[in-house]
Amino acid sequence: MSSAPRLARGRRAYNRQDWTAAYEYLRGADEVDDVERLAIAAQLTGHEDEALEQLQRAHHARLRQGEIERAVYLAANLVMAMLNRGEEAQAAGWLARARRLLDDVDHDCAEAGYVMIPTALQTLRQGDISRATEMFQQIIEIAEQFGDPDLGAMGRLGRGQSLVQMGEIAAGLEYFDENMVAITSGEISPIVAGIVYCAVIDGCRGIYDLRRAQEWTQALDQWCESQPGMVRYRGNCLVFRSQIMQFHGAWSDAMVEAEKARVRLTVPRVQEAAGDAYYQLGDLHRLQGDLTRAEAAYRQANDVGRSPQPGLALVRLARGQVGPAATALRRERDETSEPSRLCAVLPAFVDVMVAAGEVDSAREGAAKLAQVAEVLRAPYVRALASYAAGSVHVAAAEHRAALDSLRSSLALWRELDAPFEAARTRVLIGVACGALGDHESARLEFDAARKTFIQLGATPEVGRVDSFSAPQAHRSAGALSARELEVVRLLAAGKSNRNIAAELFISEKTVARHVSNIFTKLGVSTRAAATAYAYEHGLQARST
Repeated sequence: MSSAPRLARGRRAYNRQDWTAAYEYLRGADEVDDVERLAIAAQLTGHEDEALEQLQRAHHARLRQGEIERAVYLAANLVMAMLNRGEEAQAAGWLARARRLLDDVDHDCAEAGYVMIPTALQTLRQGDISRATEMFQQIIEIAEQFGDPDLGAMGRLGRGQSLVQMGEIAAGLEYFDENMVAITSGEISPIVAGIVYCAVIDGCRGIYDLRRAQEWTQALDQWCESQPGMVRYRGNCLVFRSQIMQFHGAWSDAMVEAEKARVRLTVPRVQEAAGDAYYQLGDLHRLQGDLTRAEAAYRQANDVGRSPQPGLALVRLARGQVGPAATALRRERDETSEPSRLCAVLPAFVDVMVAAGEVDSAREGAAKLAQVAEVLRAPYVRALASYAAGSVHVAAAEHRAALDSLRSSLALWRELDAPFEAARTRVLIGVACGALGDHESARLEFDAARKTFIQLGATPEVGRVDSFSAPQAHRSAGALSARELEVVRLLAAGKSNRNIAAELFISEKTVARHVSNIFTKLGVSTRAAATAYAYEHGLQARST
């Protein structure tokens, strides 16, 4: 096919947003408008190197034609593309060129707003949120002045991100939602729409508004399906897609998406979000009981700059190394102040403190998580907080209070369609019911949880629920020494290791050794399981 018909086909494909055909037919184009179209088609179909090459060609062509403002616009696009690839030095060079070119023209143009975007983003990353908010508002005003919807979308995105970081979550979400409406109504160009989609979804994830994030993820799916050839998810969007799949119980699919994200974010160069991909792989391996691979993935996350906690501490806990797990999470908790990060650290902190017999510390962690839930007001965080509170109540033998918290948590998990979290909650409900003498209800909860864990492939949790519910030959109170019986009675009464030590006039180290021996003899791995055994066999202190 000769050049002219090919280009005509390419233009028609571009106009109907068939990016595969547009990319194929526009390759080799010389006219600058076609070169710009080719750059966009290449970007949307995942040919990033060629997209950058064509953007540079178009920029130089616009300069030769004296179209300085358009050349500035293309330079600003190059800056954003290079920043997304982690090529900060080249991005800085192109930004300097764009600013110099602006000095040669009237600054009162939409392109001035595009040149402001990288600086505003850098200001936000550096923590000057107030200044960044002002800059993004200025970008919005420039967009309104010149009727530029793409620029307006980028300004609203940045302003929404700034407001969320300032704690004005509702106001920030309004900007996010307004942008998403603009995308779904076709007001925004595809590349900017893709940037906004991923950033909004990531922003919702950051404040644990999973319901909103999932809704916009589904909208992104539909939007991409309408445009043949478009690469749907890039980098951190793939990570979040994996997390959504995991949350809803599709663990095999989640593993596939996490591996795609790992490749995308490490080949040909390691990008900033690579640590999130490694960490997600670690979580999936840990949940399925492959602790060796989990630890390796968490360490790789650490190698590329992402904290391996709390995942690595939970690996330690699963291996029975409670002391190192507790030490790591105490430090992580003390170094964490951001609400979204606390949502990741505090639930694990509570689990580890309960396992360590430090009920007072676990209670403090649960209370802090409840405070974070009040700030974020997301159902997911409220469910986490209620579960943590229920876990502490079980550990402290406050079983009626435990049931109130755990049933609130379970209702939220069901509403959010989170089968793994719901099953974990049902296990603790079973423990509390058993402690209150309702063994039939306890058995029903254990059986339901076990079924879910088997379906998910959560092998460690199957063993855990079996330790609560399945009698074993070696689980005999007769195997316990007199001192161990005293310890297990106090443990079942919700006493911490420190309190047990004080009551029995022995050291905490001795108590820890007794607890370890009790776990071994009863065939259990947690204090909750030992408590359930104590209540099942009438070993609890009479006063409780």
